[in-house]
Amino acid sequence: MSVYVNEKSGVDSVEVPGSEAQPFQSPAFALFQNPEAKVFVWKQVEDSEEFHYAEISASALKKAKKGAEGLKKKAEKQQKLAEQQAAQQEQAAAKLAQLDLIKIEEDTSLPPAKKIKLKAVQENIDTRVVVYGWVHRLRIQKGPVFITLRDGTGFIQAVLTGDLAKARQTQELTLESTVALKGVIHKLPEGKSAPGGVELKVDYYEVVGLSPGGEDSFTNKIQENADPSLLLDQRHLALRGESLSAVMKVRAALMRAVRQFYYEESMVEVTPPCMVQNQVEGGSTLFKLDYYGEEAYLSQSSQLYLESCLASLGDVYCVQESFRAEKSHTRRHLSEYTHIEAELAFLEFDDLLDHIEKLIINVVKYVMEDPIAGPLVKQLNPNFVAPSGKFRRMEYIHALEWLNEHGIPNEDGEKFKFGDDIAEAAERKMTDTIGEPILLIRFPVEIKSFYMQKCADDKRVTESVDVLMPNVGEITGGSMRTHDYDELLEAFEREGLDKDSYYWFTDLRKYGTCPHGGYGLGTERILAWLCDRFTVRDCSLYPRFPGRCKP
Repeated sequence: MSVYVNEKSGVDSVEVPGSEAQPFQSPAFALFQNPEAKVFVWKQVEDSEEFHYAEISASALKKAKKGAEGLKKKAEKQQKLAEQQAAQQEQAAAKLAQLDLIKIEEDTSLPPAKKIKLKAVQENIDTRVVVYGWVHRLRIQKGPVFITLRDGTGFIQAVLTGDLAKARQTQELTLESTVALKGVIHKLPEGKSAPGGVELKVDYYEVVGLSPGGEDSFTNKIQENADPSLLLDQRHLALRGESLSAVMKVRAALMRAVRQFYYEESMVEVTPPCMVQNQVEGGSTLFKLDYYGEEAYLSQSSQLYLESCLASLGDVYCVQESFRAEKSHTRRHLSEYTHIEAELAFLEFDDLLDHIEKLIINVVKYVMEDPIAGPLVKQLNPNFVAPSGKFRRMEYIHALEWLNEHGIPNEDGEKFKFGDDIAEAAERKMTDTIGEPILLIRFPVEIKSFYMQKCADDKRVTESVDVLMPNVGEITGGSMRTHDYDELLEAFEREGLDKDSYYWFTDLRKYGTCPHGGYGLGTERILAWLCDRFTVRDCSLYPRFPGRCKP
């Protein structure tokens, strides 16, 4: 018998006959299919451009036989593996058939189960309860099955034994499935550990929603050490992680603490608009939009509107989203962030600094006293020390001296000089080295916003402040506001702003002006400091920054 091989047009397949019209591609496969056959290969005629079939050479035949032997061993190995897999599938099917015989039925003689949230576990020890949640961790073994359940208010370890553990629905249970567990909560004996020191001994349960397994499993969607951009694509699932969810709980406590402080200070909460037609922090960072044919912007700050409330409501504050169109990819910038802003009337610059200091100290104190958020901060940031007492007050000019003395250059690689902006890297280096909160004050007029009040003793600088914290840098910025009508008009002219579009803002100086000041706190930056997060992106539910507006 003869077989034919053509490396260019042939195909190595069991469906190919190996004829001249349908040759194999390799001599090894030809011999693997037909060990006793004569092999003819398609080759070029010597001293010619023509090709024809000729019997394979002795050396090529030897090589082909060796290759055929390798293919034979590989085929035998694959056959053996297929037989093993078939046997395993048969065993699994037989096991599942046995498991299908186990019926999960509730014992109606047991006391009714009390529906609780996991936050109430400690008040229901030795009580039969029903809890609903997601399978956070799962350990299926030959004996008991252990589930760590999560419901957003807490965690509990549940144990399934006997037929409950053996049942098919238990053996096929997956991470992030939703379940309803019924059973009695017991305290764990000495030497054993679980969340809250308790365990739920399950006597009945139902699967509410089964999460996929295999390639589409949760652990394939969310993997440790995955690329940050991939985790942001799956943010809706990544939020289920312990660290991210802990930060969000601290965030909620922070918002409560902020409002508690303002309530104690008799300040009124207002809700300014997010669609505006005036800039506050510079035109280069505005998001423009078409507002019914007019040009409008997403608000950079609610400050101007807060100022308009002073005469009617007294001291005011808001918790509002602000938007900055900076093409900045630093770890402390977001395009949308939660802005805590306040304006206070009839005060001096030192009063404003005292107020900001009191705000930060008290808000952090309330968060640390919170029964949920306090332990979470300690868990996320074990070395955190809450600020207390007076913050260091450092003038801008003295900060330049400190930076120059410590050999830290400006952005041009030179010594700092008056009028230079202190960039993030230099600011962080100084703050981290000093290692305590700093109220950095009296910045030059030219690097601050148009509305800031000039210092009476030095018109080159403003009554302005940045609050700097170790490990995160600036978290708060504020100032006294220019309250003189003519001075404000001069500022508009200096900045090239159209004063007519700010008619309502200048009216505040015309109809009963007063000394006043305010500030804005970046919620995500405060959280990054509190929770020791590398980037503010970890402190926003769905962070927005250049190139990221999903999900």
